[in-house]
Amino acid sequence: MVELVKYMAQALVEKPEAVDVRMVEGEDSVTIELRVDPDDMGKVIGKQGRIAKAIRTVVKAASAHSEKPVFVEIV
Repeated sequence: MVELVKYMAQALVEKPEAVDVRMVEGEDSVTIELRVDPDDMGKVIGKQGRIAKAIRTVVKAASAHSEKPVFVEIV
């Protein structure tokens, strides 16, 4: 899942080397933290959050068979 988010984020930004993705496992869920360069933040979020919503939708679909729900957080 981390590789999927990293791949999508690197395709969107101008500085792909600055993309950092970490997975934090909690008791009830898994959170994927996405960090990008501050200049690229707008490209990852998109107009009215459309790109961020699309990333979350793809991750939700990819994790449909996992035991815990997976959430994407853009930090």
